[in-house]
Amino acid sequence: MIPFSPPRMDQRIVDEVVDTLYSGWITTGPKTKRFEKLLTEYGGQKSTLCLNSATAGLELVLHWYGVGPGDEVIVPAYTYNATANVVVHCGATLVFVDSCEDFNISINAIEKVISSKTKVIIPVDIGGWPSDYDAINALVRRDDIRSQFKAATKEQEQLGRILVLSDAAHSIGGKYKGKMVGNLTDITVYSFHAVKNLTTAEGGAICFNLPLPFDNLQIYQRLNIKSLHGQTKDALAKNQIGNWRYDIVEAGYKCNMTDIQASMGLVEIQRYEEDMLVRRKHILDRYKATLSKYAWAQIPLYENDETHSSWHLFLLRIVGVTEIQRDQIIQEIFKQEVAVNVHFVPLPLMTFYKGLGYNMDDYPVAYDNYSREITLPVYYDLTDDMVDEVVRAVVNAVMNVMGEMP
Repeated sequence: MIPFSPPRMDQRIVDEVVDTLYSGWITTGPKTKRFEKLLTEYGGQKSTLCLNSATAGLELVLHWYGVGPGDEVIVPAYTYNATANVVVHCGATLVFVDSCEDFNISINAIEKVISSKTKVIIPVDIGGWPSDYDAINALVRRDDIRSQFKAATKEQEQLGRILVLSDAAHSIGGKYKGKMVGNLTDITVYSFHAVKNLTTAEGGAICFNLPLPFDNLQIYQRLNIKSLHGQTKDALAKNQIGNWRYDIVEAGYKCNMTDIQASMGLVEIQRYEEDMLVRRKHILDRYKATLSKYAWAQIPLYENDETHSSWHLFLLRIVGVTEIQRDQIIQEIFKQEVAVNVHFVPLPLMTFYKGLGYNMDDYPVAYDNYSREITLPVYYDLTDDMVDEVVRAVVNAVMNVMGEMP
């Protein structure tokens, strides 16, 4: 069977992890710090904090910005539940909005729901395609929008507007109008989960890019403390001779990245641009070339003259099908021993969020995108022959379910 998204594992990664295991330092240490430095250089942000997940990164930022009960956070209805769960954990109110045809958050929909309670907007780069950050950044800086903003914390007063927190779980390596994902807005969060382009098995990172007068390195240090139970020194710092004493300055969390995880990331980040992204783009291009001949195949946008994705997902939509027919096509593909997926089931369709009163009818574009979408396999070791086999399986499945389609 052709799997959906196995992680890339080779001898270079094995050697780096083994080196860590024998180094005597397996928790947060020198390799994690080196990985942070390389990520900062790659994305162009001002500083980077590695953690055990992107979810932890999103939630730490919301806590840092003082988001809590009575506040509102705008989130696309079309996303993975982690984007929304962190808002619930903070006690704030989720405000879902609809998508555009490119799967990403609708700027018009954002504008309609901004209120004096809005503290944060979390755009999501679905499939690795960057959201329209120029439009989002301009929106939160508009005089009439800023005049509504009511600051309740020192950080909110200092920024003086809605924070834009990018969920870039899919999009490390993406580029928007000449700038890398990581420095496109106030704060960006990466994911290094096992199915991501750049994996550390589990992991994530916060990319700080706040404007003056914020000190991004100081915020890095503050959230580093928050990620380690509020402890003022991590194990690496305490290991220095005579440096054992530390303080607890808050009831923090435990979500640091280990050097074992960072070992994998160190290998991948150093070959990411010239190797991983090149292969993934080749796979997406091959899908596009072979599927474009079919009128029923709606090819996803993943590059244009000024922007390109991270080549993370190939989000194929089938023209003119219902959700039930799409599900039948997926089953037919699986019968041919090809694994596919769907990204994502919109959150208003999920039991928990339906129970909070959200209604899928309020997000028609998100539903239309979801109801016709099938995600095809994209991973480093997927060969050209395997890509062609995936296409054959999809074509056969569509014909079996829909009959003769041009």
